[in-house]
Amino acid sequence: MSTGSAGHVARSAIVPGSETGAPGRVRTFLRTADGVAIDAVYERGAAVYETAPVFVIAHGFTGDLDRPHVRRAARAFARYGAVVTFSFRGHGASGGRSTVGDREVLDLAAAVAWARGFGHARVVTAGFSMGGSVVLRHAALQGRGPDGDAGRPEEPGGRERTDAVVSVSAPARWYYRGTAPMRRLHWLVMRPEGRLLSRYGLRTRIHHRDWDPVPLSPVEAVPRIAPAPLLIVHGDRDGYFPLDHPRMLAAAAGDHGELWIEAGMGHAENAAPDELLDRIARWAVAQAG
Repeated sequence: MSTGSAGHVARSAIVPGSETGAPGRVRTFLRTADGVAIDAVYERGAAVYETAPVFVIAHGFTGDLDRPHVRRAARAFARYGAVVTFSFRGHGASGGRSTVGDREVLDLAAAVAWARGFGHARVVTAGFSMGGSVVLRHAALQGRGPDGDAGRPEEPGGRERTDAVVSVSAPARWYYRGTAPMRRLHWLVMRPEGRLLSRYGLRTRIHHRDWDPVPLSPVEAVPRIAPAPLLIVHGDRDGYFPLDHPRMLAAAAGDHGELWIEAGMGHAENAAPDELLDRIARWAVAQAG
């Protein structure tokens, strides 16, 4: 079984049955452009016709495709189209180590290319927290090549492009330490004892090297996403990133972006109510055409 530009597949489990010709469910390992094996699942959902979109869900830090909050988002989006979930590098059954939003853009590119290979005309990327920053950077880079990162593998373009982007609870800038949860996260990522705790307590393997070079920040990425439609969603009770983050992203997006500030919502997938997920899916179906 081939995944086109995403590379080869290590294993797969396929359940047939679809009017589109696509299988009902596939679980497989994808190979990224830099050689990391990524655990991924395709589910046909409500995509009875090829005109229905496929949603590619990019989870938050310490998540994976089997976590209950990721499965809940997948079930909500599956009412409107097909769904691809995957585990970022260093998370769950995927290989490699997490770079906390840097090389993860290659994981998303592999998942998007694989999703497009099932024949769906439109691909929507929906990311949460760390995944929210990754979908922004991925969309900014599509068709552009590397963002100044000399010597890196080819970044998104062609089969890896997305038709609409949803970023939920994402940071606007890197190295933010203005809240207690983010200070704890920096300790987890930057200290050897933190990485040890993350590996055995949170099932997340973190790379020990610092970013070199520092990747394009979310707020720098946003102006490059046009003309793809962009939705920025943030809770007014987010304990990680205060409201200046989504407002900075929306200001950078200008007229091609839309901002929803959700009353009473906390952070990312865990805090997103079913009604919001349903509303996001309907926005994506309307905008991705």
